[in-house]
Amino acid sequence: MYENFPAPDDMTRKYNGLNEKKAEGTDFSKFNPAFQQLKDQLAKPEINEWLTKITGIKDVFSIDDPLGAGVHQGENGSYLDIHIDFNIHPNLNIYRRLNLLIFLNKNWKEEYGGHSEMWNADVSELGAAYLPSWNRCVVFESSQISYHGYAKINIPPGESRKSFFNYYYTQTHEGGENKYHDTVFKARPEEGLTKKLKTDVKESLKNNIKRVLKKVGVKL
Repeated sequence: MYENFPAPDDMTRKYNGLNEKKAEGTDFSKFNPAFQQLKDQLAKPEINEWLTKITGIKDVFSIDDPLGAGVHQGENGSYLDIHIDFNIHPNLNIYRRLNLLIFLNKNWKEEYGGHSEMWNADVSELGAAYLPSWNRCVVFESSQISYHGYAKINIPPGESRKSFFNYYYTQTHEGGENKYHDTVFKARPEEGLTKKLKTDVKESLKNNIKRVLKKVGVKL
């Protein structure tokens, strides 16, 4: 997979805005077969059972659509601001509960940055940070307070931050979380008032519009 990782130009989506700069690919028909093999393995019942055992979240499953699995890649200057993920699949109405990331960065160095960061509930304090090093897997709950992301990377030409993602869902949510929202970004504490205001306004408008569209039946 490392030797055949898709080039950024071959990715389905490219993000370059206020809160993120990265590429995403979800069309497995365009990838080396090894990517589909891994996706199939991560969808097996024994993996679901293992995830339930280590997280306590019951009856998790993965799905076969662009909001289920894929790859991310970031070249020099890539970043992903602190955020929580969408909570309900916009079309299937199932609950997103777990994120699984596998990093494919063979020669990644500490000075490159790009740690997978886990922040506290009000995004005032960094709780943990994991270097996206070779073959490392990070699993964490997707919730209303699971703020995460990575700071801007500084890497040499020819290098990139590569990861495989697989998301897990449940049919119901014991917390009764029924109000849909899309990704919600937050500015970092050190980024200042201007970035915070721009981010909060953008995210509020985006999520209000998407809620209305979902309510009237528009596929997102």
